Amino acid sequence: MAEVIKAGDRAPDFELAATTAESVRLSSALGAGPVLLLFYPLDWSPVCTSELCSLRADFNDYAGLGAAVFAISVDSIFSHKAFAAHHNISIPLLSDFNKTVSQAYGVLYPELMGLKGVAKRSAFLLDAKGIVRWVWVTEDPLQMPDFAEIKKQIEALQ
Repeated sequence: MAEVIKAGDRAPDFELAATTAESVRLSSALGAGPVLLLFYPLDWSPVCTSELCSLRADFNDYAGLGAAVFAISVDSIFSHKAFAAHHNISIPLLSDFNKTVSQAYGVLYPELMGLKGVAKRSAFLLDAKGIVRWVWVTEDPLQMPDFAEIKKQIEALQ
């Protein structure tokens, strides 16, 4: 398994299928402001649903800070689209179905609850140039990120 990307590293570029467009390329999202990448284990699980619905509720806060937000899991784009529609989530959900991005960022569980290759709940805040400025990764899939801390970190990049 790859090492977790650290603050100061250049974020690995990627292109993934998205719920809001045909695909999203990270390098194309850079330049306008901070980019927040949130990896999560699975659509439809209770904690992931809470996390993404919380993000949905606070989306204007992130937009007001000039941050682009992308949520990434290994679910298929079909699962993402149904999940987003069911929960009215407009934040782009990106499908890392082949697990290459989770692996590149070092946040892929070898096994979680009998499932092989599920993304760890984690957050990477990138500056407009694609340099990682803040990282949070948990080994506990039930632990949610501290969204107040994430907003504080985004504000610090302004």
